[in-house]
Amino acid sequence: MWVILRSPYGIVFGGVLIALAMVGLCTIVLYESRLDALERARETSRNVALIAQRDIERNFELYALSLQAVVDGMQQPDVLALPPHLRRELLFDRATTARYLGSMLVLDASGNIVIDSASDTPRKGNFADRSYFTVQRDNPNVGLYISDPYESRLRGGLPSIALSRRLSHPDGSFAGIVLIAVNLEYFHNLFAGLALGPHGAVSLIARDGAMVMRQPYDVHTIGRNIRNASTFRRFLSEPEGSFSDTASIDGVRRLYYFRNFPDLPLIIMVAEAEQDIYAAWRKRALTIGSLMVVFGLGFIALSAVLSAQLRRRMRAESELQMLARTDGLTGLNNRRTLGEILEQEWRRARRTHSVFSLLFIDIDRFKAYNDTYGHQAGDDALAAVARCIGDHIRRPADSAARYGGEEFIVVLPDTPASGATGVAEKIRSAISELGIEHAGSEYGRVTASIGTASWDPEQDSDVTAMIKAADEALYDAKATGRNKVSPFRLV
Repeated sequence: MWVILRSPYGIVFGGVLIALAMVGLCTIVLYESRLDALERARETSRNVALIAQRDIERNFELYALSLQAVVDGMQQPDVLALPPHLRRELLFDRATTARYLGSMLVLDASGNIVIDSASDTPRKGNFADRSYFTVQRDNPNVGLYISDPYESRLRGGLPSIALSRRLSHPDGSFAGIVLIAVNLEYFHNLFAGLALGPHGAVSLIARDGAMVMRQPYDVHTIGRNIRNASTFRRFLSEPEGSFSDTASIDGVRRLYYFRNFPDLPLIIMVAEAEQDIYAAWRKRALTIGSLMVVFGLGFIALSAVLSAQLRRRMRAESELQMLARTDGLTGLNNRRTLGEILEQEWRRARRTHSVFSLLFIDIDRFKAYNDTYGHQAGDDALAAVARCIGDHIRRPADSAARYGGEEFIVVLPDTPASGATGVAEKIRSAISELGIEHAGSEYGRVTASIGTASWDPEQDSDVTAMIKAADEALYDAKATGRNKVSPFRLV
C-alpha cells in the first residue's frame, strides 16, 4: 500500500478511496440516523395512541356503568313507581351533566322516548330507525353497542355517537333500549391536543370501518366508511402494529401505528407523515452530506495537487539521476555509469558463460581539430560522433559511454569477436560519412579509430584486462593508419 501511495497515480487513487470511504461512512451514519428518526416516530405514535385509548376507555367505562345502572333500575318496580323527578334523578344520577354528553334516554319497544334525562316530561321522538335501536332489538346478546356517527335530531343536528343497552321483559322479549349520546366534540378536542406535525393524523374508527373522528378534522370525513381501504384491512389483521402506507382519504404517505381496543369495537390510529418524520433529518443530512461531499472533493483535489507535485519531483529526480549517469555533452553514459555497466555485464558473462566484447573508439587527431576550429566546434563534433555510436547499437543490452575527452567505449554483451568487428566497422563508416571537415586530418574529415576486444568463457581474465586489450587494439589502429578497426583477442 505504501508503495502505491508513493506513486503519483497512487496518491490520487488513495485520495479517491479515502474520500469514498468518508462519504460511505457519512452515508451509513445518516442512514442509521434516518432509521432512528423512524423508530422515534413509531414510539411517539405508540405513546400518543395509548394516551388517547386510555382516555376513551376510561370515559366509556363510566358511560357503560351509567347505562347499566339505568337497565338495573328499569327492572325494579319500586323505582318505576317513583314520581318522575325522583325516578329521573335516581336513574340518571347526574350522569348527563358530564361534559360532552348529550341526551340519556329510555326508549320503549316501539322506539318512542319514555324517560328523558333532560326533563321530567319526555320529549317527543321516535328512533326506531336508528341502528343503536334496531341492533339491540334484533340481537338479544349484543350487550353494549356503540353506534356509527349520526346527526342528533334532539340537539339540532349535533354530530354524536350513541352507546346503547337492551331492555328485556322477564320473558326475555324486547322491551326497548337505554342510550346515552356522546358529542363528537369530545374526540375532536382530545385529538386536537395531540401534536403529530403539520401533516399527521389521528383517527378513531369503528371495527365496521366507520370513521368516528379524524384529526385533521373534516366534517365530510366523519361517518365515512373505509372498510375497503388497504390501511383498514391492516388494522383488522392484528391487535396492534405499525406500517407505512398512503392514506386513501388525502393521499399522504404516513407511518401508521394502530391499536384495537380490547373491550370496545374501536380502533385508534396515529399516523405521522413521512415528510414530517424526516424533515429535521433531511436538513441535517443535506448539511452534513454537502459538507462531506465538499470535504471529499477537496481531499481529491488535494490528492491531485500532491500527485502533480510528486510527478514534478520524480521528473526532477529522474533528470538529476540521468545527469548523474550521463555525459552532459554527448548524452551517452558517463565513466561512472560505464564502470557499473562493465561490472554488471562482466559478472553476468562469467555466470552464464557467454561471450563478451568491448569497442574502444577514439576520434583521430581531435586536438588538432580543436586547435583549428575551436572548442565549440569540437563539442559539436563530439556530439555528432556520439549520435553515430548510439544509432548503431540497437540491442537493449548494448551500451555506450564517453570514457574521457574524445574517447568512447561500447559494451556488447553476448557478442563474439566477429560481431563486435562488424558493429565497429559500421560505427567507423558512419562517423566518416558525417563529412565533418578536418583540415588537420590526412582524410580531410573527422574520422575515428576503433579497437575491439572479446572474451569467452575459456579465458581467465578480468574486465580491466578487457579494457586494456581494447586500448591496445585502438593503439594498433592508430599506428597503422587511423580510420580503421583493429581487433584484439585475449590469449
